Amino acid sequence: MKRGANAVGAVLCGVMLSVALCACSGQAEREAAQKPARAGVPIDRNETAERLAKMRGQAIAGDQVALHQNVEALDRDLRRAIRLVDPARRIDRENARIAAKSVAGVRSAVWVDDENLLAIVDRNGQRSYGTIDAICNRLEPMGDTLGVVINLQSGAAQTGDELEILSRNCQLKPGERAVAQAHRQIDVLPPDVRAQHRANADAALSGPDRSGEREESERIIEASTPEL
Repeated sequence: MKRGANAVGAVLCGVMLSVALCACSGQAEREAAQKPARAGVPIDRNETAERLAKMRGQAIAGDQVALHQNVEALDRDLRRAIRLVDPARRIDRENARIAAKSVAGVRSAVWVDDENLLAIVDRNGQRSYGTIDAICNRLEPMGDTLGVVINLQSGAAQTGDELEILSRNCQLKPGERAVAQAHRQIDVLPPDVRAQHRANADAALSGPDRSGEREESERIIEASTPEL
């Protein structure tokens, strides 16, 4: 009887573990699929006209609460359209760091400066814009993510290309930055230097065999070097 109970318990544990793993996998997929807010997109004229009409009616009716909410929403849309960070909605750095570490695959996270958050991921494949989106989604409830640039590096990198850091502002396209936001070089080797090293290595491998010249040079050096 006891043996049967143990067997049932083992089966239940296995089922619960499978459900937990599926849940974690589903959560990671949902985070990757969900896109964060986007800035730099012109505001919709029709929506803005409707909002202004509502604000006019709210002002006449004396509905200060609704009017204030629409004023804040309009200000937020205008700032997002011109890529201007809202200083009143600055994200707390420590809370953001903890939130970034909670994203699946993120091993560690640290702030390089007030704008750049560097995260190390477990696998090369996790160094992706999908992971950046997942981190940005975690930060959105904390404030204006337009003021945050996520930098990803693989903790499993073995080559120079795999060590390359993937960077993007949470709300903008790759390579774009918010107003007055600097393009900081986080990589130890800039991409152009790494590309030149790769080109030189490829040229050396595909060039003619120069081993004969090297042997001749070594023979001349040996012959001209006096014995001690």
